[in-house]
Amino acid sequence: MRIRKISLLLTAACVFVVSGRAGIIYNESTSGDLANVGTTPSFISFSSGSNEVIGTTGRASSTAAIDRDYFTFTVPVGLELVSITPLPGTQVNGLTSFIGLQSGTTLSVPPTATDATGLLGWWHYSTADIGQDILSKMAIPSMGSSGFTTPLGPGPYSVWVQDFSVPSVNYAFGLELQAIPEPGTFAPFAFVVAATTVWLRFRRHTRRI
Repeated sequence: MRIRKISLLLTAACVFVVSGRAGIIYNESTSGDLANVGTTPSFISFSSGSNEVIGTTGRASSTAAIDRDYFTFTVPVGLELVSITPLPGTQVNGLTSFIGLQSGTTLSVPPTATDATGLLGWWHYSTADIGQDILSKMAIPSMGSSGFTTPLGPGPYSVWVQDFSVPSVNYAFGLELQAIPEPGTFAPFAFVVAATTVWLRFRRHTRRI
């Protein structure tokens, strides 16, 4: 039992080092409206962990313009983007909710485009995606998007979120950044676990003698 507890504690410590939780990075209700034009997206500073972006998209009425949201962020050196996850509170009316991803500090694809040429990837997200990673779905080339290999490494990226729904709907995405694994990252932890296990077994054996 003691061996199991020690092993679990060391494993938990290892996971804590690799991951983290940045929390809510941007909330339109308190931070203001995100940019509505792709060529001038709002910059959001990301760090290691789940960077949560909360906003509203759609139309206030059938005659109102679509409230599109655009933001850009940079994956710092030493980190990588491992997932994009729709979070609880995300609303979808129909199948028109859209998220697109492009490399660089601007999103040059016009909203009137008939295909996804210029995008790395995109996805029509739904409530079924809540709590699920959609980055791997966005990575598949479709309708002209280039596609990509996950995870995405250091560099600038831009995101486009929109919905045609009336009335407007809320969305929340967690963009997870983690440290790029290096060879031998887990070796010290594995060594400590193994050494502790051997020591406890030896101690138990000597007590029986």
